[in-house]
Amino acid sequence: MAIRKSNKFSQATMIKQIVKRCSSLGKKLNYDEEGLPLDVPKGYFVVYVGENRTRYIVPISLLSRPEFQSLLQQAEEEFGFNHDMGLTIPCEEVVFESLTSMLS
Repeated sequence: MAIRKSNKFSQATMIKQIVKRCSSLGKKLNYDEEGLPLDVPKGYFVVYVGENRTRYIVPISLLSRPEFQSLLQQAEEEFGFNHDMGLTIPCEEVVFESLTSMLS
């Protein structure tokens, strides 16, 4: 039992860090004064997928899905979350599109 609670706590902490990181990736022309992208609606965040780093806007609700959390763990293992490239998901775009359409 204690393992599950601590595991859920660490996942919740990880999700909060991801959302915070994604919402403060930079203050460029297409960002508001809080650093949020102007083209990303509330309740969504940006990820970059595949070799070409194609940009996707996905709902925050996906963060609670185990399938998506698995992708986040792979991203952390491969890239870490402490870089300026944005949240990058290490999988093929076709796989990502299939997964997100299935989860939505």
